[in-house]
Amino acid sequence: MTDVSVKTLRFAASDGWELEGDLFSGSEQRLAVMISAGTGFPRRFYRPLADWLAGRGAVVLAYDYRGIGGSRNGVELATSGIDYPDWGHYDQPAALAALEQAAPPGLPVTHVAHSVGGHFIGLMPNHDRIARHAFISVGTGYFGGHHKRNWPLEMYFWWGMGTWSLWRHGFIANTGGWQGEPLPPQLFRTWRRWSHRRAYFRPDLPRMQPNFYEDVRAPIRSWIFPDDPIATPSTARDILECYPNAPHEIVLRAPADLGLKRIGHEAAFRPGRETLWAEIFDWLEGAAGGGRTDRLEAAR
Repeated sequence: MTDVSVKTLRFAASDGWELEGDLFSGSEQRLAVMISAGTGFPRRFYRPLADWLAGRGAVVLAYDYRGIGGSRNGVELATSGIDYPDWGHYDQPAALAALEQAAPPGLPVTHVAHSVGGHFIGLMPNHDRIARHAFISVGTGYFGGHHKRNWPLEMYFWWGMGTWSLWRHGFIANTGGWQGEPLPPQLFRTWRRWSHRRAYFRPDLPRMQPNFYEDVRAPIRSWIFPDDPIATPSTARDILECYPNAPHEIVLRAPADLGLKRIGHEAAFRPGRETLWAEIFDWLEGAAGGGRTDRLEAAR
């Protein structure tokens, strides 16, 4: 492990929206990693992982989507017009370009995606610049594929707290049990609509142009945890089917396998998960010709 420096970057998406991210780097740099967040998670949440990866030899960019954290830019969320696909069409491509510009030339570029961070790779025009994707707790939002014990909480979020927050604030505020960053109203409504059908965003793909889901061919390894009520084996398979030509594999890891009591939907990124992080890093490093290079299941 080496000493790690952190530098805040400002960079613009193709539509002009200013985004903010943190670049982590150490003295050894042999791999570049972009970390794409889950819905409502600010980039600071991923700092423990980013710092650890940089200490192992990666140049890491953790960034905020538009409307979130340092990329909110003081806008009024209620009238911002921000929608879910914007994060894939504009923000993820801009973050990838910023990482490539900041990293030493020639480093293989890889991707750690949490939750919705793995949903929009097919909207990125520069997706082919990424050599490997590590999905962490990535599954569709379809509530029917989630743990049944989570259904009452989800219905409360969609139709109770969410409806009230839209009426009261004009956006999803950090209140009523929602612990994530405030969310724009159109994004929330899109998320709610998708999460009420097994097909998730697929029926909307004709309107989400351009899209490149069938063109994605970089290998995807998806880490799923049995105590995660949202990213289940079922919803993980559903999201992988959106990338029909990408080699893929689902890896199940129980908390006990990693010496932990709980992982859930978000705790894979908290301190004390170094055993898991090493597994992820070793696989990503296979893009550079080192580490594990396991063959993944070919898309059918």
